[in-house]
Amino acid sequence: MKKALIFRGGWDGHEPEKVSERFAKILRAHDYEVEISETLDCLADVEALKQLDLLVPCWTGGQLPHEYAQNVSAAVAVGVGVAGCHGGMCDAFRESTEWQFITGGQWVSHPGGDGVKYIVNIRPGSSPIVEGLDDFEVCSEHYYLHVDPSIEVLATTRFPLETYYHAANKPIDMPVVWTKYWGNGRVFYCSLGHHDDVFDNSPNAQILMERGLVWAGEGKQYAIDKGLTTDKYDSTKKMY
Repeated sequence: MKKALIFRGGWDGHEPEKVSERFAKILRAHDYEVEISETLDCLADVEALKQLDLLVPCWTGGQLPHEYAQNVSAAVAVGVGVAGCHGGMCDAFRESTEWQFITGGQWVSHPGGDGVKYIVNIRPGSSPIVEGLDDFEVCSEHYYLHVDPSIEVLATTRFPLETYYHAANKPIDMPVVWTKYWGNGRVFYCSLGHHDDVFDNSPNAQILMERGLVWAGEGKQYAIDKGLTTDKYDSTKKMY
């Protein structure tokens, strides 16, 4: 049986308890053993983290101790997946550049606040995760992120919709859903999920999260089956 660790906390406005329970239900339906932690101390034991198949962060804001960030990095590098949504993953641990490097992006603004209606544009053929899905409307926060140029973008949304200082720039397609790799680990992110009910109100968002969670959690076994190691990623130079 695969193992997943969900850690939840931080700002309550992103409903970490509801979102984490939703994700736990999805994973259990895929035969995962799911542990939910209310503290970041679950990241203190790197060897325990390496025994997992999937990490699911639901923690907005907060401070991630450097040692914990390094533990996550080491675990994901050997194949443990990371998957999450909205502020619970990419508005987390703003002072940790290592966390941002792993996850592929960081929230900077949501012009117009909550209740903005916008379209999520699927990129057909970008991944099996989006196969068969059409563009869909969302009414929520419209997330503006700073992103890693190496991410594989699966869905986007057009900016600007609301008048703010960024509107002086050209229109752009902001990533909403992406994947990337960290060593042998698979990383999945979806910027939807300001409130838990977005996954009920926009069913395609629920499908994306389910597929993304499953995809990220399959990376460790794939690495084992293919005999992949992290040797080629090791550096003789210390980053810190």
